[in-house]
Amino acid sequence: MKDEKDNASQNSNSFAALLKNFFTKAPQVDDLVKGKVISVESGAVRMDIDGMITGVVRGPELYAESREFSNIKVSDEVEATVLELENENGEMELSFRAAGHRLVWSRMEKYKEDGLTIGAKVTQANRGGLMMQVDSLSGFMPVSQLSPDNYPRVPGGDRNRILEHLQKLIGRELQVKVIDVNDKEEKLIVSEKAVWEDDQKAVLDSYKVGDTVEGEVSALTSFGAFIKFGEGLEGLVHISEIVWQRIDHPKDVLKVGDRVKAQVIDINKSKIYLSIKRLVDDPWKTVKDKYKVGQEVEGEIHKIEAFGLMIKLDNDIHGLAHISELGARDPKELRDRFKIGQKEKFEVISVEPSEHRLGLKLAGTAKEKNGGCGGEKGGKIEEKVEEKKEE
Repeated sequence: MKDEKDNASQNSNSFAALLKNFFTKAPQVDDLVKGKVISVESGAVRMDIDGMITGVVRGPELYAESREFSNIKVSDEVEATVLELENENGEMELSFRAAGHRLVWSRMEKYKEDGLTIGAKVTQANRGGLMMQVDSLSGFMPVSQLSPDNYPRVPGGDRNRILEHLQKLIGRELQVKVIDVNDKEEKLIVSEKAVWEDDQKAVLDSYKVGDTVEGEVSALTSFGAFIKFGEGLEGLVHISEIVWQRIDHPKDVLKVGDRVKAQVIDINKSKIYLSIKRLVDDPWKTVKDKYKVGQEVEGEIHKIEAFGLMIKLDNDIHGLAHISELGARDPKELRDRFKIGQKEKFEVISVEPSEHRLGLKLAGTAKEKNGGCGGEKGGKIEEKVEEKKEE
């Protein structure tokens, strides 16, 4: 009899302690709680919460935002979000929908931390990038985070043409990495380029600065040419690294589809920088063997600028005849007197190999000395300014 009383007392004490502990740590509205499923009925799922209260998920809150809740059965342990501490039936009102929302954001955080690659579907496009369906969330991929294969290389950066290119990706599933997550602001940023960069690391390890590669010109832009080579790699040849001469645009000397050789001059993460001209001896190293100050030469007018004429002396060396050395007082007179392709006699007045510059004057022309736009003082100052611009 005494043992029974003792057991009853212990059970009472245990229950009291459990009850006290429950209410001390009682969940609040919006808290995430765990429980064991005790029944799955049409329109409602009931859960046992810490053996103290029954929670119910019903109505619209039964619909899952993420796949965790699609196949619930009795005895499963699941999580739900508290909507009300007690409803009209004395049960805790819960939501799978809100819990699923939290869980999927937690999963995005995990993807980011672990650097995992996941699939995401392109749903919309705007001029800034792509809207993506990532799990049950809506994410965004900026244009800058597209891989080279999908990046819109549009001449002049025409935003309408960029949008046209991006719209072609709608409906496609891309392999991406999560690079930014903020569930409070509901911001999810993904990157296709990050996946591409990882894929390239092993391949890039086989290349080093100074290596020569052979590939095909895949695109031309105002700032340079892209060369595809090796196992799906692509490098950039900046416009200044294409030829030793100054050019206005890569298309002046290259076209898409050309096979070229180039030298690796820098590798920065996944970016490879190449040079075509460095595989050819710099013709300016021996320019003084061919041209000397005071020498009279024949040259072809290659370009007419407001500040003077660019003169092609041979296939490698171009010189500058400043407006002050041509007997012309303004750009209009310059264009009236000279035409592209016209050949004239010039005199070499300066040779600067290290600067890749050679100065010319029209043979038989004396420089103006009145200080005007063609005068000696004004001309020299303008020449330095304009030559700096030309560089």
